Amino acid sequence: MSDDTDESAGKVRLERRGAVAILTLDAPKTRNAVTDPPVLNPLVATLEEMRDDRSVRVLVVTGAGKAFSAGGNIHDIRDRRGMFGGPADQVRNAYRDGVQRIPRAMAALEIPVIAAVNGPAYGAGCDLAFMCDLRIAGESARISSNFVKLGLISGDGGLWFLTRVAGPAVAAELAFTGRAVGGVEAAALGLVSRVVPDAELMPTALALAEEIAANPPEAVRMTKRMLQQAGRVDLSTMLDMAAALQGICHAGEESRLAIAATMKPAT
Repeated sequence: MSDDTDESAGKVRLERRGAVAILTLDAPKTRNAVTDPPVLNPLVATLEEMRDDRSVRVLVVTGAGKAFSAGGNIHDIRDRRGMFGGPADQVRNAYRDGVQRIPRAMAALEIPVIAAVNGPAYGAGCDLAFMCDLRIAGESARISSNFVKLGLISGDGGLWFLTRVAGPAVAAELAFTGRAVGGVEAAALGLVSRVVPDAELMPTALALAEEIAANPPEAVRMTKRMLQQAGRVDLSTMLDMAAALQGICHAGEESRLAIAATMKPAT
C-alpha cells in the first residue's frame, strides 16, 4: 500500500516498439497507487485500447520509479475518503465501478501480458502482477498480498488470481500471513518465471515479449484463450474447444505461411 500521496501525479504511459507495447504506471510519488483515478482511469482505458488494437501482439506492464505498484492509496484508506469512504454499500459500489474494472479489462485481453516487477508490488499492485500471464522480477522486487495486515481483503479479485498462479497452499500462506517475498523466493515459489538484476529487468522482459510476438499472432491469441480455460472446464469441454480452434488454425492462411517458413531449406 502507498505511503505517499499526490493526487495530481497519477498517470499511465504507453510506448510502442513494433508489435510490443509497454504500459508504465507513472505516479512515483504515490508509488503507482492504482486506486487513484489519475492512474486507474487511464490504466483501464489503455487496456481497453490494447484489446481493440490488432497490431499489438504482447503487452509489458511495469512501474515508474522504485515501485511496481503499492496498490491502494494508504492515506485514502486511512481517512476513508474517495472510493474507501461512506457506508458499506457505497464502498461496495465504488469497488465495482472502480478498481474492479482493472481485472475485467485484463481478462478481456487476448494478447499475452508480461509484468516486469521492478520493485514493491503490494496489495492491489500484487494483484495486478498476478493478473498478468507472466511475471519477471528484478532483484529489488517485493511481492505481498498484504491486505490482512490492514484488516482488509483483496477487493479486486486478487485471491482468485493468486490461487491460480501459486496453487492453494502457497496462496493460503501468503494471504493469511500477508508477508512479503523477494524476487528469489518468488521464483522458488513459482510466482515469477525468473528473477534478474534490476538493470536487466526491462531488457529481459522485452526480449521475452519479442520472442512471443515473433510467433503467428492468431495462434498466440488462441493459445492464451486455451490457457485461460485450463482448470476451469472439464476435459471433454477442453477437447471440444481445442478441436474447434484447431480447425480454424488448419484452415487459415497464418498456419500455411508459418509451416512453409519452417520447412524452407536453410541457405
